[in-house]
Amino acid sequence: MATDTLKSTTGAGAASGGLRRLLLDNGALTALIVLVVAMSALSGDFLTTDNLLNVGVQAAVTAVLAFGVTFVIVSAGIDLSVGSVAALSATVLAWSATSAGVPVFAAVLLAIATGVVCGLVNGILISYGKLPPFIATLAMLSVARGLSLVISEGSPIALPGSVSHLGDTLGGWLPVPVLVMIVMGLVAAFVLGRTYIGRSMYAIGGNEEAARLSGLRVKRQKLAIYAFSGVFAAVAGVVLAARLSSAQPQAADGYELDAIAAVVIGGASLAGGTGKASGTLVGALILAVLRNGLNLLNVSAFWQQVVIGVVIALAVLFDTLRRKAGATPGAAGASQGGKGRQAATYGLAAVVTVAIVGATSFLHNGSSATSRPKVGLSLSTLNNPFFVQIRAGAQAEAKKLGVDLTVTDAQNDASQQANQLQNFTTSGLGAIIVNPVDSDAASNSVKAADKADIPVVAVDRVVNDAKLDTLVASDNVAGGELAAKSIAEKLGGKGKIVILQGQAGTSAARERAQGFANGLKAYPGIKVVAQQPADFDRTKGLDVMSNLLQAHPDVQGVIAANDEMALGAIKALGSKAGKSVPVVGFDGTPDGLKAVEGGTLYASVAQQPSQLGKIAVDNALRALEGKKVEETVKVPVKVVTKENVAGFSG
Repeated sequence: MATDTLKSTTGAGAASGGLRRLLLDNGALTALIVLVVAMSALSGDFLTTDNLLNVGVQAAVTAVLAFGVTFVIVSAGIDLSVGSVAALSATVLAWSATSAGVPVFAAVLLAIATGVVCGLVNGILISYGKLPPFIATLAMLSVARGLSLVISEGSPIALPGSVSHLGDTLGGWLPVPVLVMIVMGLVAAFVLGRTYIGRSMYAIGGNEEAARLSGLRVKRQKLAIYAFSGVFAAVAGVVLAARLSSAQPQAADGYELDAIAAVVIGGASLAGGTGKASGTLVGALILAVLRNGLNLLNVSAFWQQVVIGVVIALAVLFDTLRRKAGATPGAAGASQGGKGRQAATYGLAAVVTVAIVGATSFLHNGSSATSRPKVGLSLSTLNNPFFVQIRAGAQAEAKKLGVDLTVTDAQNDASQQANQLQNFTTSGLGAIIVNPVDSDAASNSVKAADKADIPVVAVDRVVNDAKLDTLVASDNVAGGELAAKSIAEKLGGKGKIVILQGQAGTSAARERAQGFANGLKAYPGIKVVAQQPADFDRTKGLDVMSNLLQAHPDVQGVIAANDEMALGAIKALGSKAGKSVPVVGFDGTPDGLKAVEGGTLYASVAQQPSQLGKIAVDNALRALEGKKVEETVKVPVKVVTKENVAGFSG
């Protein structure tokens, strides 16, 4: 009996230890299963074919970037430049295929070559220049982004139709970005597990000095590793541009952090020596499922950042615990038995996920749909008082009309907005309101909504090459002309002024700049001594204006493309603001109007943003109910000065 009891106890302990080992070795996969089950239980819109394909599309760019970063992290390096290299590669593709007249196939090769060159430069700086990887790739991040802006002149470049098809579907259901992600994942897995360079990555990451003493040409291997990362970044850039039908110079901003997060969540160690392509794919899917599910659950974009940050921190903690517990690392040279067990683990995980998800789906079957109409509002950013007022006006009108309004924040990222609009399209919303980050980049997403017979209302900015039910907007060009006229008349038709431009690549910045230029043509005595972008940001407006004052201390007036930059300029001007140097802003935000009332801001071209939001919701509901709506609803702009600010309400 004692022997039987001992055997039983030992067997139970072995089973418990085996389960613990399984969870430790496949923590990312376990987390993905838990997330899928949780999202399926919480949202009836998550577990649909269209939405699951959305998740794949939304993971594609991050995953392809992350596959390249996996090579670098396995070799104990870091690559912070992949997002900027992706944007530069896409810009080179679009520019060479359009402005330079290069055949599309050759333009794609040029884009890939751009990624290779950037990677090689990183490798040379690290291997031969002895720069730390963090510093070398940080420098490339800035250089590549700057070159992208120089080549594109700060504006998106439309892609040829043959390249844009990379963002379409095969057979009407399989998205090409998902197919590219799978192919690049297989390539990454092959390189890591079946090639000399792959084994070298693990050796260098495990112990670089030992690898060198064993005969590895470490410097040359690092050149190849960073070149591989550049290739994958270029492919990701092409896929992203295809999704947006244009090369955006500001595209993939911050994606390097998502890529690194995906690699770490997938089980790779930042200390080097461990990591695998399958884990990186799981990490990218975790991030995509999180964002998709949180969007469907109407969780604020701000809280989404908090959640994702917590997930990354937990992943690193888990990696530490795993290494302390002696969990099996994902390195090259795994035995065939180990690979067989891994395949069985993934198969078992798939079966368990399908079974549990299938069960949870019954929670949503037969549930009565709400009688309240549902509308989605995708704003370009909520980090600006103007768009916060649009949201406030929209929410007030939605409450008044009995509309369920879901608001998302694209954070000035055209790709993130495309994801949000895809989620809206597949989640059963009755109508969509979009304030596009870029007028060209939102086109494909709006076309998809049109195909699904969902009414789409654009607010503040138009969506190019797509059918809209209505456009609710002020005229940015006309507003710019009014701003120019106001400053010129205040200066008596003569004087030196500077212009603070908006974020390069956005339609609002381009249109307002065009309006400024048009308006100043009537006043040849007004000389523009400097024009610099300050990204619609108050702090940057302060910094840029402070710098410009060093070169032009005799400036006599300032035009800013929004009130935030104008308020920054006022801070830089100090006592001159509103006295010897009039400043004109744009938007009519609450802080801007207070400055007008106080006399430091001479005028603001007010667009009445809360009215834009209110009218957009009203028109979305009318379109949803099949009522007639106007093709364009213009909300008049108004120059607000100290004389009329008291009676103005935005």
